[in-house]
Amino acid sequence: MKKQLFCALIVVLAVTFCLFSVVQAAPPAKDKIRVGWVTSLSGVNASSVPVTSGNVYTMWVEEVNARGGLYIKEYGKKLPLEVIKYDDKSDVGTMTKLLEKTILEDKVDLIFAPWDTAFHFAAAPIANKHKKVLLGASGGAQKLKKIAHKLPYFFAVLNFSETHMPVMAEVMKEVGVKKVGIVYIQDLHGIEYNEAALPELKKRGIEVAFSKSFPLDVKDLSPIIKEAKAANLDALLGFLYPPHAFLLTGQSMELGFDPKAMYMTVGPCLSQYRDAFGAKGIDGVMGAGAWSVKTSPGAKKFHDDYVKRWGFEPEGWGSLMYYASLQFFGQAIEEAGTLNNTKIKDVMAKKTYDTAMGPMSFKGQFNTNHPGEMGQWQNGEWQVIDPGPKRTAKPIYPKPAWQPPPTKK
Repeated sequence: MKKQLFCALIVVLAVTFCLFSVVQAAPPAKDKIRVGWVTSLSGVNASSVPVTSGNVYTMWVEEVNARGGLYIKEYGKKLPLEVIKYDDKSDVGTMTKLLEKTILEDKVDLIFAPWDTAFHFAAAPIANKHKKVLLGASGGAQKLKKIAHKLPYFFAVLNFSETHMPVMAEVMKEVGVKKVGIVYIQDLHGIEYNEAALPELKKRGIEVAFSKSFPLDVKDLSPIIKEAKAANLDALLGFLYPPHAFLLTGQSMELGFDPKAMYMTVGPCLSQYRDAFGAKGIDGVMGAGAWSVKTSPGAKKFHDDYVKRWGFEPEGWGSLMYYASLQFFGQAIEEAGTLNNTKIKDVMAKKTYDTAMGPMSFKGQFNTNHPGEMGQWQNGEWQVIDPGPKRTAKPIYPKPAWQPPPTKK
């Protein structure tokens, strides 16, 4: 009898243990994926966010939710995305505080990247500390590459000075530029591009007449433009952001400074830049990037879907890469089958997925697929002018003379 009771007790304990284990192993109920997004909704960077990565992120979230969300095996169902957004007011310190807040207090499952190179540099260590994947967007720096091995949760998407400046200098040499001037913003983007450009230009025998910096909130670039005009340059190179590209172009037109080539990093690739000055007005202006609707069938589809959603064309540098990286991110999350960012990170580090710009993968946490390094406006279309197979059109040099902006009706 005692033996039977003992056996029965063992069975009860075994069943109880199994049930307890199942309960413990089952994930808590979940009906959505919470995404924290700290970005610049006001301040000096605010106008640049929507026309670069902001609208792309929003569009991807809408597309994912339209098909029911991302399938997470751990929960056995698709979960829609809920974005919790904060305004960092274009201030790095505010961004870092809000990023920690959304991770610690909002308990978000995923995070989106802030805007600006310096902001990425500040956000990456925070994401790494809290074991959250930070998929880079509008920002990239050579300095991040040097410390990336210490930040395994950071993945850089955008191409930057390391790849841009050799191509830019090579194209300048190809078209016959002999003398340039440089203007750049006083932040990590401008400083790093200037440092990368100088040796590349020197290597190709191109003279740098001057290299001048200016503050992010600059309102008048006429003194630098007048100096550039007096220096009899072949090309003016600007390492800057969209507001400065508009200012530099507009004041160059007003002051009659019309170099044979004008190159600027963030700004010329915007359709708003072309539309503000007119396709004929800025024909031949060069910029960082780049991709074209001719880059791939996926690029053409992304372009058309973007225009349908937002009513204007996507910018011609990073927008395709941001969209492709989100497609990659979504596939990695679904393959990981969990919202555990460590497991997602491990999948991202090893896998290649098909995206709108073709196969995408990361090597040493850096995107291996750049559709182009340099673009140019030609007859109203943004073309890739890299030497080699990525080129969609030969560079125009000298650029046509400035033309008056279109008359507003």
